[in-house]
Amino acid sequence: MSFLQDAASELLYPILPIFLTVVLGASPAVVGAIEGLAEGAASVTKVVAGRLSDRFSRRPLIGAGYGLAALGKLLIALATVWPLVLVARVVDRLGKGMRGAPRDALLVDGIPSGRRGKVFGLHRAADTAGAVVGPLVGLALYEALDHQLRPLFWVAVIPAVASAALVAAVRDPGRADKASAKAVRTPWRSLPRPYWRVLAVLLLFSLVNFPDALLLLRAHELGLSTAGVFGAYVVYNLAYAALSYPAGALSDRLSRPHVFAAGLVFFAVGYLGLGLIHEPWLVFVVLPLYGGFAACTDGVGKAWISTLVPGRQQGTAQGLYQGATGAAILLAGLWAGLAWGADGQIPLLISGGAALFIAAALPALTHSQTSDGPLPKS
Repeated sequence: MSFLQDAASELLYPILPIFLTVVLGASPAVVGAIEGLAEGAASVTKVVAGRLSDRFSRRPLIGAGYGLAALGKLLIALATVWPLVLVARVVDRLGKGMRGAPRDALLVDGIPSGRRGKVFGLHRAADTAGAVVGPLVGLALYEALDHQLRPLFWVAVIPAVASAALVAAVRDPGRADKASAKAVRTPWRSLPRPYWRVLAVLLLFSLVNFPDALLLLRAHELGLSTAGVFGAYVVYNLAYAALSYPAGALSDRLSRPHVFAAGLVFFAVGYLGLGLIHEPWLVFVVLPLYGGFAACTDGVGKAWISTLVPGRQQGTAQGLYQGATGAAILLAGLWAGLAWGADGQIPLLISGGAALFIAAALPALTHSQTSDGPLPKS
């Protein structure tokens, strides 16, 4: 399911900023606002869906989430003005918000805390493999269809619908028991104190982590053709997919804060590199290094969060974490889009420098939050 949905999403994601600016006439600020608002709209859904998944069966939420994502891609294919793309992206991200926390809670159900890095690492690797296949298919079709963009959006609908259909194969024991119901009625302040400390630090970082659409726009502004942007994005996702499982497995053996901090260093290299380079070919050097950021933080972050709370609060904890960071990405997309200027150097350099500072401070700020600490019984 994740492989197919990501193949659909990432088939269109590299060309969406170009489609918005070149075909529909939107500005870079609009690109940043669309991506930021889409993530922000998903934030509330992530929180609500996470809490519901601790009480009820997760499969209906997962199915609705993948279904909305397919609908969003259909709306993009129909768009002739950028406001419809905004609506489509919001629908797509609402679907992501609805399925994310329930799916992640289902992934760790019954898995010991010492192996959750591998679980999330394997999921991210399979998911990101779709992000490799999608752009490659898109690039091949872009060349075969005489550089037309709109037909690619229609092709993306096919794997998205197939992904939603596969929800029927998911098995979930359900969560409609008294302990789970009590967990949903329990206020968020009952979540363990280590969880809140880690959440605060990761939220701070998210304020400088603006949507990748702006990074692809920067690659295009450096002189890469549309085909070049496709290729660069494929290289990035290859690095992301290849490193996700090793990074997750490493976080099961070492301190998760240190693995996450290493990811922030990769983030800084990616942002500072894109901000400082002037030759288009260097994008193919910088973006694979940036792939190390996603590999060391995405699955590792979810595994880290999962080890800080009991099993009956997994959905709530994941939903709040993903929702809060999504809201922060909204703000990051807005300020980065508004500060983009002619070439985007200023926001890239600001974010890269901030990430280095947070990476240096992260192990100390979360010194007592390792993956090996004891958890309350679920």
